[in-house]
Amino acid sequence: MPLDPGRHWLAAGITGIPRQREWDAVKLVEAPGSTGDEVQFVALPDGRIVLEAGPDGFDHSPLAAALEGSIERPYRAVARRRPELWAVGACSIGILELPRAPQGDALEVVRTADGLLIRVDGMPSGVHLPELDELGAARFVSFVVRAQRLTDSLFEVEVEPL
Repeated sequence: MPLDPGRHWLAAGITGIPRQREWDAVKLVEAPGSTGDEVQFVALPDGRIVLEAGPDGFDHSPLAAALEGSIERPYRAVARRRPELWAVGACSIGILELPRAPQGDALEVVRTADGLLIRVDGMPSGVHLPELDELGAARFVSFVVRAQRLTDSLFEVEVEPL
């Protein structure tokens, strides 16, 4: 009877397969006077910061400044207060300007052999989103493109094969 090691043998470090990297950049930062315990923000290429979660009026500048040179904009960052310091991690993201985007914050374009499906805020839609379709078609035959609104016409986008 063979020995069954169970699921725990597939953990990183046991098999020699490393964990996937969660962050593209990580820094420890002093941010005196900052309130709250956690903040999430997106740094845009034009220098703007979109605060997504955290206390109103939070001064994100020490956190963004610490990441400069470690990661290129645009990126999404999450910072958590640790004793006397903030730990901030950031991941690169893709963004796309959609000046004629429909109302709704979440857009999804799915192309399969059966055709094209478009959803706006999770609901099927007949709206035409050529920019998202072209973005996916440039990389894959069958794909899903998801776009999440950051500002008025600026969306965070991700493309995945099917």
